Amino acid sequence: MKVYKRLAQAFKAEGTSATFGMMGDGNMYWIYELDRLGVKIHEVRHEGAGLGMADGYARTTRTPGVATATCGPGVTQLATAFVTASRASSPVVAFCGEAPSTDEEYSQFLDQSRFAAACETGFVRLLAPDQADDAVRKAFYLAKLESRPIMLSCPMDIQQKEFDDDEPYKTSSEVFTRGAVHPDARALERAADVLASSKKPVIIVGRGAQWSGAGQAVLKLAERIGAVILTTLLTKTFLNESEYHAGISGVYGSRTAMQLAHEADCVVGVGASLNRHTLENGYMYPNARYVHIDQKAHLMMGGGRAADAYVQADARIGVEELEKVLAGRGVKNTGYRTPDVRSKLLNHNADRTEFQIEPGTVDPREAVMVMDQIVPPEIGLLSGSGMTSAFCSMLMTRRRGLVQGGHFFGCIGQMLPAAMGAVVATGKPAMLLDGDASVMMHLAEFETAVRYDMPLLVVVMNNEALGAEYYKLDAHKMETRGSEITTPDLGKVAVSFGGRGAYATSIDQLTKAVKEFVAKPGPTMIDLRISRAVPSVPYRRIHYGRDE
Repeated sequence: MKVYKRLAQAFKAEGTSATFGMMGDGNMYWIYELDRLGVKIHEVRHEGAGLGMADGYARTTRTPGVATATCGPGVTQLATAFVTASRASSPVVAFCGEAPSTDEEYSQFLDQSRFAAACETGFVRLLAPDQADDAVRKAFYLAKLESRPIMLSCPMDIQQKEFDDDEPYKTSSEVFTRGAVHPDARALERAADVLASSKKPVIIVGRGAQWSGAGQAVLKLAERIGAVILTTLLTKTFLNESEYHAGISGVYGSRTAMQLAHEADCVVGVGASLNRHTLENGYMYPNARYVHIDQKAHLMMGGGRAADAYVQADARIGVEELEKVLAGRGVKNTGYRTPDVRSKLLNHNADRTEFQIEPGTVDPREAVMVMDQIVPPEIGLLSGSGMTSAFCSMLMTRRRGLVQGGHFFGCIGQMLPAAMGAVVATGKPAMLLDGDASVMMHLAEFETAVRYDMPLLVVVMNNEALGAEYYKLDAHKMETRGSEITTPDLGKVAVSFGGRGAYATSIDQLTKAVKEFVAKPGPTMIDLRISRAVPSVPYRRIHYGRDE
């Protein structure tokens, strides 16, 4: 058989059920063979968006998402999506064609290994026909082991050579195994020493806690030590069934959460990097000692600080074992578990500041709270990384099976593709709330969503501006005109692409359009015109020096 055929068979054996990308000379035969094998091929309008979809798929399933691009310019289109996937710790395998191995004057020649390195991406090259199995196996293994994107670069001429081995393909899971990390007993004792003497502990849960299924273990530990629970921005609403859940740790947190954090004498980080944003450069917890539980051998916190007690372990196992040590010592503290704290946490996220809303626009705070109530919890929530994302991050508190934010590389434009990948991964409806500039960047991919009938609701939080720049200029009393960009009626654009669309300048119009999606999920875009008069709470704090 041809090498490209064996490569396709290997991807299928690795569990690939969907791919995202654009066909070109360097990958077309591989795509053809995957299609024959029953893999769902998603042909997109931009290679970078295809990799973004694979990234969203990987974030949702924690299994490798598969993207593809042809050689040279097809690969260079992947740059931003590669870095975003790397920062998101997403296991992605990108099958990339490469120029013929014997022709460095080929018009689409590119040193793809150097490009991958610059994009924080691992690199595996197919060097010979008999190495096809090894190359695919290595790419998938590294993607899973390192939780980052891996480029599998396959020269066009080698793909067309004969593959002679007819042995069954051995998957990466068969050849390489990786078990859960169990904690060292001495590290547990040091962590227990810190917790046993703490009076006001806080537990911060991150994606590692969520991925490992540590929820119930965290709730049990929190009850034992009297801790309030906070989350990283990326795990908002996780464990918010607890009445002592204080929301997000950092500038996206409520004033109540910040006050409790300021008083804390101990922070337990579970599956969270405890980066500068979560800790607000140390200002959130000025008097706290740190216990850090993570599966990595050692993880420095924001600002290069090391934890007082570091426990290398799977998040769930580490928390369970730590709770057992404390139970064995008879530790049982009240901590923050008091009626006073419980009362402070009632509706603590409310934003009651009044603003003068411009005619023909809506208050974005009211809009997101209405959507949170209308849209049932089985419909997932995804949000971008721009200024408007703070509204849903802080005010949409309903627990959902899928909640994802886009705060990885500080770039806009990546969450529409990621949301599409998440919908493919789950097969369930989801809604994306993102800014107008962000959605416009990959607007053509809404047509892709229509073509594959994806049950995705895109709500464009449209203030016709580059929101971050607008408020920074405004806060410095500078002319904002350069940050203002008009947009067409994006609801009509969605309809022209074959989907459903609406233009909303009132809460009633928004409510009607959202209810129509809930009743019959399908590719839908709502152009929601929001008021520029309302900066988000984080922007008020950072740029205006206001915390009301």
